[in-house]
Amino acid sequence: MKKINIVKENRDFNRIIKNNRPFKYKDFIIYIEKKEQSVYRFGFSVGKKVGNAVTRNRIKRQLKEIVSQNVYKNDFDCIIIVGKGILCRNFSEMQENLNFALKKLNLVKEQ
Repeated sequence: MKKINIVKENRDFNRIIKNNRPFKYKDFIIYIEKKEQSVYRFGFSVGKKVGNAVTRNRIKRQLKEIVSQNVYKNDFDCIIIVGKGILCRNFSEMQENLNFALKKLNLVKEQ
């Protein structure tokens, strides 16, 4: 995943979460903000209840890998918040659930 496609700033996270409604699916809470830019951006948030720093960083790396496998439309910012139940899932289940949620939100370009 390229750095240009990552939401990093705290004010961006707060704005997107405050101004948009959540979409909840299994262990994910997803906030979408439509933009007029020519790029898409994803931000990931894994809380301290999920595990220690090593576990949280592993989950973020896995999410970035899952997100980088698809081709997306270019007009949105997306925040993905992960719940504690993610610890019970393996990589393939995470991938299946997240891809389903992103397709349901109509963010993935059709091939």
